[in-house]
Amino acid sequence: MRKKVIIMGAAGRDFCLFNYNFRDNEDYEVVAFTAAQIPDIVDRRYPPSLAGKLYPEGIPIHPEEDLRKLMREHDVDEVVFAYSDVPHEDVMHKASIATANGADFVLMGTRKSMIESQVPIISVCAVRTGAGKSQTTRKITQILLDKGRKVVVIRHPMPYGDLEKQAVQRFETYEDLDRYDTTIEEREEYEPHIDRGIVVFAGVDYEKILREAEKEAEIIVWDGGNNDTPFFKPNLQIVLTDPHRAGDEVGYHPGEANVLMADVIIVNKVETAKPDDVERVKQNVRRLNPDAVLIEAASPIMVRDTEPIHKKRVLVIEDGPTVTHGDMEYGAGTIAARRFGASEMVDPRPHAVGSIKETLKKYPHLGNLLPAMGYTDQQIKELEETINAVDCDVVVSGTPIDLRRILSVDKPVVRVRYELLEIGRPNLDDILDDF
Repeated sequence: MRKKVIIMGAAGRDFCLFNYNFRDNEDYEVVAFTAAQIPDIVDRRYPPSLAGKLYPEGIPIHPEEDLRKLMREHDVDEVVFAYSDVPHEDVMHKASIATANGADFVLMGTRKSMIESQVPIISVCAVRTGAGKSQTTRKITQILLDKGRKVVVIRHPMPYGDLEKQAVQRFETYEDLDRYDTTIEEREEYEPHIDRGIVVFAGVDYEKILREAEKEAEIIVWDGGNNDTPFFKPNLQIVLTDPHRAGDEVGYHPGEANVLMADVIIVNKVETAKPDDVERVKQNVRRLNPDAVLIEAASPIMVRDTEPIHKKRVLVIEDGPTVTHGDMEYGAGTIAARRFGASEMVDPRPHAVGSIKETLKKYPHLGNLLPAMGYTDQQIKELEETINAVDCDVVVSGTPIDLRRILSVDKPVVRVRYELLEIGRPNLDDILDDF
């Protein structure tokens, strides 16, 4: 009898664990995936071309709300938890559902979830979404480029489109972004690397992705998503913490595991966080992992021209994941609006339409912020309509991309950029020299 399994996920680690451990494994039957956190993935199927010979019709993807019903219908033996940025307490609530319905609740360890590479791997992970992984990855790749190394980035999965077509993706140009119909979230991660001439791989089948990347790289940088653990076994693991959410480094899954595994821990955003919160984070990570190298860093913002913000009514747009399921109440755009003297941050909620309106209702802590949501063509259109409906003088954009590449905005747009700035020594240059 094959053990019947449900994998709980968010179109990332769930698919990866399936590929690594369950595909073509005759001891198990994965009866369903359940999905959370991201839109428009439910009521689809993991395609047969990716699912393997045991699943000629693929595997259905259901909303997580159907978990109990699915367990009873299929007499499930195991529920595998496979997504990230979840409070420890919530993980145990889901374990209780599995236990109460007769199934084992499984958290797979790193030996079953990380592939070994033939090329050295530097991983950049975090304790929460929005801690500063992207800017750290940019800093690391630039240092390696300056040292004459051939660097390739592999990004944590964001497969929101046609899963079969997204099995292995390679991004080198802006045309590649269009060819793969990338979302705003994907563009936020890929564009800054493309700007530096760095090839980015992503997709669904991460063993195939790794083997393709190995052909082009001397060093691979794993650019993590949310607070997930790496999909490849790192030779150097760098983990970001965020004192704006002090305590989350020990309160969220699997961020705490990242702290325990880290070779280097960066306490980021120290210039804008409260000193007591910075110290609290440092004490927590030292207690968990006293052998890790500890680096303090700032995230200074940069605006090419601040005059359009001064004494103006502004609409602030922030990076979507950071301020939605990352729970941040502000980002770089908000800091810039306050620092450079905006007269008002205009509330977008009265003007929001469609899924943007629903997102603002779902995350009431956002207040006067507009998250850069754009998982589908329809949602991108609704974001555009919302922006153009807001009565303001200027848009202050705290996302890493130029929104004007994909949106027709009828107002001036001021971009806010931010990079990582280490404080003191050792810094990342020292760490990479040793590496």
